[in-house]
Amino acid sequence: MKKTVKVVAAVIENEENEILCALRSPEMTIPNMWEFPGGKVEEGEDLQEALEREIQEELSCEIQAQDVIKDHTHEYDSFIIQLIALRAKLIEGNPTAQEHSKLLWLHRENLPSLKWAPADIPAVELLMKNK
Repeated sequence: MKKTVKVVAAVIENEENEILCALRSPEMTIPNMWEFPGGKVEEGEDLQEALEREIQEELSCEIQAQDVIKDHTHEYDSFIIQLIALRAKLIEGNPTAQEHSKLLWLHRENLPSLKWAPADIPAVELLMKNK
């Protein structure tokens, strides 16, 4: 049986209405594809806590995690991912790539120009619809 991984992802929008996109590094699983930054939910954490911790670790900045905008389960070849995208607000610091190859701020209408990780696509589509 495939392992299911529960992951939270941050949809962070700045004052210019641009959304933060993160490029997975060649060392990561599903390499060189774009995603919303985030990570695994640890035992006993709620979604907001997990996301705030992961963003602190991955991007060295502080966010306030808000409501869930999309909860989607995607099956990859070797595992299943439950990706929960939450709206998030940047409260301190500037996102800096620690594990990712690159970070990019993009307007919603330009999101489809990136090659997204399959699990993140439903959230991208939703953002495109709800301008």
